[in-house]
Amino acid sequence: MALLHVKYLSEALYGLHIGVDVILPQTEVPEHGHRVLWLLHGMSDNETMWQRRTSIERYADAHNIAVVMPAVQLSCYSDMAHGYPFYTFVTDELPRVMREFFPFSARREDNYVAGLSMGGEGAAKIGLSKPENYAVIGILSAGAFNHPWTDSFDLSNPFSYRMYLCHDGKTLSGSPEDCFENAKHILADGRPTPRIYHAIGTEDFLLASAHETRDFFASLDGNPFDYFYEEHPGAHTWEFWDAHIQRFLDFIDRTGDFR
Repeated sequence: MALLHVKYLSEALYGLHIGVDVILPQTEVPEHGHRVLWLLHGMSDNETMWQRRTSIERYADAHNIAVVMPAVQLSCYSDMAHGYPFYTFVTDELPRVMREFFPFSARREDNYVAGLSMGGEGAAKIGLSKPENYAVIGILSAGAFNHPWTDSFDLSNPFSYRMYLCHDGKTLSGSPEDCFENAKHILADGRPTPRIYHAIGTEDFLLASAHETRDFFASLDGNPFDYFYEEHPGAHTWEFWDAHIQRFLDFIDRTGDFR
């Protein structure tokens, strides 16, 4: 595998030079290009953290899959109310530019999105608002909504201030942020249904949000998203994410026990 540190000027981000780390298989390029995992970081992280804190390169090698890890700052993977349009960057510009740089497949069945914490929420948002683009979604240590949707922000509180920057004045209904409604629209409109893997630790502070997400997908007749949920002992830690990104890669390839 090759590890590449990409810095390029992003038009979507108004000329910001952005960092993207890429793990690239050193194998023969398949007919349609390499499969790609778009792997999203958490709130305190950047494009380097997955390979700094896990063995993601080794795991990707075992599955012969490329991994793209973009930096999105504290954006919640949103087109921010007061900041950059990172949702547009990740869903529109990033795949296009990466496919210009590297031999990546553009086929839906070869593209997957996953993340931890803020990135897990982002993966749910991106995968359920763009189901034609991703075959599998991975949500680690998160729910579809990691924070209450509110019009009231305590700007003296750092977390609340971040939510203000991302969501101030925005409407949830009908937006990419509205994961549950987007899932319902996928079914009602006959759009492709991404498979979903969801894991969280029993001691994680986002457990209630994960349970809300679990209960929503459990309410859908026939499990149309092939939704698989598991809780294991653990907290909001890299030990948990290192173990469960391996589970997610197995879920992609339908290896292992996911009954």
